[in-house]
Amino acid sequence: MKYYIITGEASGDLHASNLVSRLQLYDFEACIRAWGGELLEKKGAEVVKNYKDLAFMGFVEVARNLKTILANIRFCKQDILSYQPDIVILVDYPGFNLRIAKFLSKHNIRVFYYISPQVWAWHSSRIKQIKAYVNEMFVILPFEKEFYAKHEINVHYFGHPLLDAIQHQKIDVNFLSLHTLSSLPIIAILPGSRTQEIKNMLPVMLKAASTISEYQFVIAGLENHKQLYQDICKDNKMPIVYNQTYSLLANSYAAMVSSGTATLETALFNVPQVVCYKGNYLSYLIAKKLIKNIKYISLVNLIADKEVVKELIQNDMNEYQLTRELHQIVFDNECRKIMLTDYSLLQEKLGNGNASDKIARKMVDILKK
Repeated sequence: MKYYIITGEASGDLHASNLVSRLQLYDFEACIRAWGGELLEKKGAEVVKNYKDLAFMGFVEVARNLKTILANIRFCKQDILSYQPDIVILVDYPGFNLRIAKFLSKHNIRVFYYISPQVWAWHSSRIKQIKAYVNEMFVILPFEKEFYAKHEINVHYFGHPLLDAIQHQKIDVNFLSLHTLSSLPIIAILPGSRTQEIKNMLPVMLKAASTISEYQFVIAGLENHKQLYQDICKDNKMPIVYNQTYSLLANSYAAMVSSGTATLETALFNVPQVVCYKGNYLSYLIAKKLIKNIKYISLVNLIADKEVVKELIQNDMNEYQLTRELHQIVFDNECRKIMLTDYSLLQEKLGNGNASDKIARKMVDILKK
């Protein structure tokens, strides 16, 4: 069968690549064309657009790049019709993907949605779009199945695929020597994958790091942002490790983490963390008005349905508060113990693994009917 996959960010590329490797097991004739990144390419997908050209976060940023976004939508529609896939698999990225879903419904092309938009937090009008344009929805958070059931939408839940990604990831046993790191305990800095995230948060993270001398700080970097890290860290000799976040977390004692999938990854590696978010101020104000009935922004707290990790959002993401919270997760043993206990309960909620395999098998079974 011919598959067309659309994802618009790094986490989507990760989950889509793991899904593709399993789809190929159950459909030996699978041909895959995709919008994604290097991970999808490594699995044999023909990537026609890289997600790095698509990642616009926040209302203001989207408005500034609207011309590019609309051009990408037009190209995507034309490319799908030219490719004539048996199925289009949309991976998160709702602002773009739901437009494509509506287009596909008019052309009678089947749509599977993998990783739900956060309709339980905001933009609940998207539930109607999902019901109208999506043939099958595959969710990855335990509370989402019940949420959709209230709206009379049947969804598939097999656990969270991050468990698989981490279990199958090769951790470099020579990580410290390979990057000429000392034997001091590591505190990881994960400033996000988007330019504006790094610009807004990394300088504050560096200031907090300067208050602790008994540990070494290491930045989890992405190759395509090398110059940006160098510009921000020009007065700081802090080591940067590129494209090895899991190996870094496996060797870390604590972490400062940009809100997103990385918060859950950090928890699954049992690393105590402070969650940070600081975006464009106007975008933040708009989002604050729109988001309803949600107490947290991090996946860790959302899944646990309580404050497991401290969230420093917008104005609270400052040098003073970040330093205070960082010192607590590094030096307060009781705080660390409580957080690690909550992590273990969190992992129980996420299932027993093999989510990517179960989802792929279910998708192929549906398609073959």
